[in-house]
Amino acid sequence: MSSVFDKETCRVMAEQFNQERRADFVFLGDGSRYNDRQRAYAFELINENGIRATARILKIPRRTLQRWCRQHDVFVKRCPSWVYEWAERRKKRRLFWQRRGYL
Repeated sequence: MSSVFDKETCRVMAEQFNQERRADFVFLGDGSRYNDRQRAYAFELINENGIRATARILKIPRRTLQRWCRQHDVFVKRCPSWVYEWAERRKKRRLFWQRRGYL
């Protein structure tokens, strides 16, 4: 029962954090179109989280973010850095269990 509560709590906290990020993004605007400060904020989030996650956080179409990146020559990594770290840990974990005859 506690794991369900913990998952739900984490999900709610993550959603609140994303709402704060979205509010910061909107606050940077002047009310009409997206400005350079908003784009710079989006580029920071893209470098940190990736295109897809940034699109979900800011509730902006992914194609719009991709177009901005092309127009402003922003290099987008194939996936965020945490993915490579996660894959390395997974690889080590598999190797560990493989040596013990489980996999």
